[in-house]
Amino acid sequence: MKEDRIVLCGANAYEQKYFFNEKFDKIPQSIKDELHIICVLFTEEVGGIFTIVFEEDGSISLETDAEEDDLLYDEISSGLLVGEIRRNRQEMLESLQLYYRVFILHEPIPEMD
Repeated sequence: MKEDRIVLCGANAYEQKYFFNEKFDKIPQSIKDELHIICVLFTEEVGGIFTIVFEEDGSISLETDAEEDDLLYDEISSGLLVGEIRRNRQEMLESLQLYYRVFILHEPIPEMD
């Protein structure tokens, strides 16, 4: 199943790099900027590698990982920060899921109440 997942963006504290998948270049610049800030600030605060991934069904996963010998990586803060991002950026994450389902998976636009 891993091959059916697509990385939207991520940051790596070890290499001090940010990645944005060009497949999603049509996402508005303001959202791309916000994703950039979220990823970089995450790795600045807790270290390691942080990625935002679209699952096969269109849902979004926020994932964090660290090298085995990284003693500075803060796993507890990592989990807390992922929860905070989900709460504070819920609307943006839901919009990205809708974008993915409509433009990538070509699902019909869901009816609004």
